[in-house]
Amino acid sequence: MLENLGVVTSTPWIYLLVALSVLLDVFLPVLPSGVLVIAAATAAAGTKTAVAAASDAHVPDILALVLCAATASVMGDLVAYRLAWSGGHRLDRAIARSRRLANAQDQLSSALVRGGGLLVLVARFAPAGRSVVSLGAGAMHRRVKEFLPWSALAGLAWAGYSVGLGYFGGHWLGANWLSTAVSVFALFAAGAAAAYALRQREARPAAPAEASPP
Repeated sequence: MLENLGVVTSTPWIYLLVALSVLLDVFLPVLPSGVLVIAAATAAAGTKTAVAAASDAHVPDILALVLCAATASVMGDLVAYRLAWSGGHRLDRAIARSRRLANAQDQLSSALVRGGGLLVLVARFAPAGRSVVSLGAGAMHRRVKEFLPWSALAGLAWAGYSVGLGYFGGHWLGANWLSTAVSVFALFAAGAAAAYALRQREARPAAPAEASPP
């Protein structure tokens, strides 16, 4: 697997694959975009230390990888946000068919009423949290200036964390399956912590919402 990934990371196509994976996983949370980002960063660390000096192969740039993943994350959020904004009854019916999504939307609505900008950042690490937040913010017609800055911060934080895990893991443990597995575990641990934090936030009693000025 690492050998095959090494072939992919030796070409600029790795940026396109990362971008597509991260952009689309807002609609298909089962896509392993985080695993791909970590594996690419791990392979990049191994390539830099073992191969770059002796070959002309393309070596992924870590900063470019972060910016690529972060930009794709924000673009995917905005696409989901706009689709939910204009989706109307069709989206409501789709959400109503899923008890999990319906409950999550109710909880998101409550959190956003309390001024939950930080929710967008935390939810980016939780399983399917990005999907719920982006679709929920659009469906509730939240203003884009309330959503976009937090989406950008969340995408940058997630991309930086994921790339950092793979890159430094590759340096410390080597570009092998153990390094990738440890880094992926750390990413999943962050997701579990984020999901727990969201549940704790949702369990708190909501403060009375202030009336919006006309």
